[in-house]
Amino acid sequence: MNLAKPRIDIGLFTNNHEPMLAFYQNEVGLPFDHALPLGKGQMQHRHDLAGSVLKINASRTPFEETPATGYREILIARDGLLGPKSMQDPDGNKVTLVPRGLFGIEQIGIRLKVRDVNAHRRFYALSLGLPDVPEEGGDSFYCGESVIMVEHGGDAPDDASLNGTGLRYITVQVFDSDMEYEGILKRGGGEGYPPRTLGEVARFGFVRDPDGNWIEISQRFSLVGKPK
Repeated sequence: MNLAKPRIDIGLFTNNHEPMLAFYQNEVGLPFDHALPLGKGQMQHRHDLAGSVLKINASRTPFEETPATGYREILIARDGLLGPKSMQDPDGNKVTLVPRGLFGIEQIGIRLKVRDVNAHRRFYALSLGLPDVPEEGGDSFYCGESVIMVEHGGDAPDDASLNGTGLRYITVQVFDSDMEYEGILKRGGGEGYPPRTLGEVARFGFVRDPDGNWIEISQRFSLVGKPK
């Protein structure tokens, strides 16, 4: 992929947005950036996550409580730590501050539980074209400066839902969402939603990994300009 931003963003959904905002702003120390209306009564609260964006999505209508996706933990590199510091947000999502460089993480990482590690190696290496983290034995991948950590999990989903509370998707910013979307499908990626345009904000679609986890392929106009 031709990345427009060398970092992934992370999206979660919550029915408990005020305590969640307080946790990420006060306990984790993430600066609030702005709120983005998504339509249908939904609001996305965007926070700076070491150059990535943590997207806390809330709605007037409660989100469903569906089984967890494979995305299980956000890891954030911090200077001055002697070891990992684990926390849970008010919804039970795991957040861990790690010494810079641990697991190859210099910025952020996300831990992904999967049913078949080899299938996901092929997906991230071939369908997405991401390099692996050399010291992690081929089970972690760089997406720009961010790290995607792939681990076997007996409770990993076989058809992850985008709808529901918790960690639900990651976002990759590219220059041409339509071209990247079609290329990923041709290289064996799963189809989610074809690209569509959100007003003056972005053009985006979703692909899916072998367990059905959702990956947003976003062409954000503030980064790359709006197509004519």
